[in-house]
Amino acid sequence: MQIVSQVIFLLAVVGGIGLFVRRLSGIRKNILLGKEADYSDNPSERWKNVFLLAFGQKKMFRNPFVAVLHFFVYAGFIIINIEILEIILDGVLGTHRLFAPALGGLYHFLIDAFEILALLVIVSCAIFLARRNIIKLRRFISKDLDGWPRSDANYILITEIILMLLFLTMNATDYSLQAKGYGSYAAQPVGPFIISGKLAPLFSGMQEQSLVIIERSCWWLHILGILAFMNYLPYSKHLHIILAFPNAYYARLKPKGEMNNMPAVQNEVLYAMQPELAPADATPPSHFGAKDVSDLSWRNLLDAYSCTECGRCSAACPATTTGKLLSPRKIMMATRDRLEEVGKNIQKNGSFQEDGKSLLYDYITPEELRACTTCNACVEECPVSISPLEIILELRRSLIMEESNAPQEWNAMFNNIENNYAPWQFSPEDRGNWAKE
Repeated sequence: MQIVSQVIFLLAVVGGIGLFVRRLSGIRKNILLGKEADYSDNPSERWKNVFLLAFGQKKMFRNPFVAVLHFFVYAGFIIINIEILEIILDGVLGTHRLFAPALGGLYHFLIDAFEILALLVIVSCAIFLARRNIIKLRRFISKDLDGWPRSDANYILITEIILMLLFLTMNATDYSLQAKGYGSYAAQPVGPFIISGKLAPLFSGMQEQSLVIIERSCWWLHILGILAFMNYLPYSKHLHIILAFPNAYYARLKPKGEMNNMPAVQNEVLYAMQPELAPADATPPSHFGAKDVSDLSWRNLLDAYSCTECGRCSAACPATTTGKLLSPRKIMMATRDRLEEVGKNIQKNGSFQEDGKSLLYDYITPEELRACTTCNACVEECPVSISPLEIILELRRSLIMEESNAPQEWNAMFNNIENNYAPWQFSPEDRGNWAKE
């Protein structure tokens, strides 16, 4: 029976990790559908961003209360799951608390620390559930989150609470079995621990076999739950738990107000004014801006997968605040949805088969793009260095430069800038008249 249990456990672990790696490989392929972009400069600054933004969650601490709760969930869930290593080895080898004899008092200290973190995770997740479903903060009830995205956040928080409760219940029943001198539990006495020790009296009146069933059930459900959670992450907004680190490393180091120039346009102007500089094999660019996800850079697509859907970008956006159709959060979610659709298309057909859709129009409308004031508030607020603005600019460039699709007022401004070097309709020599008096 023990051998069968070990084989089932090994198959579950290998299968879970295999599915997880396969999904991450698919996401990587989708991200690499984007255009090349070089973000290899200044590695020291980039590593600094990783430690400050991803590990340290620097931007989250603009709201200290929420930041501390988020840190408890983040650190607690990651650190507590160090004990997964012991669970995996116990499951494969058929042992019980393998590390306890070797670590001695340190083992007791570590499990105590894990239990304190588990309790903090439970409390923090409960508060986050209340903020979303009882208090209903404005950015959590936005229509951006209608349907699956709103449920996704709740499922994650509830799952984390359940996993932590399983961990504490497992330890509490383990200690109850130690106290009763039952089998291998008594042979490896390690309790009571700081939190589960307080729960152990709840189980003191139960029969030993019942305690074993509860302890083993919690043990199995805890590890299987973690494997299931791990495979759910890549389909969820909580993929940022993983992608926040590369996203922080590849963050843009330019000043936030600096837009990317378009070399193709600069060269067109240069060659028009100095034709002798034009190379013999010069060819016009195939297109300007971006109409679909493959026209964006791989960095933009990494942004889309890294989005936490927290809504801080949209809460800070003046267009969103004043009731315009634009929501930077929705821009990122739409980009990710379209990228997923394109990825499935390629996986099914071997290469992309035209489906009559595009990111522009089918997922993001011109009205949304025109509402953007290019103020960079969304970029400034994002805790993981995402730039919805870059995607907006690329899509807007396609609208204007490919289709001449712009409001009449914009076209008048463009003409004035081209002819008068100012948005207003007066001659260049009259530009200083306002200062004469």
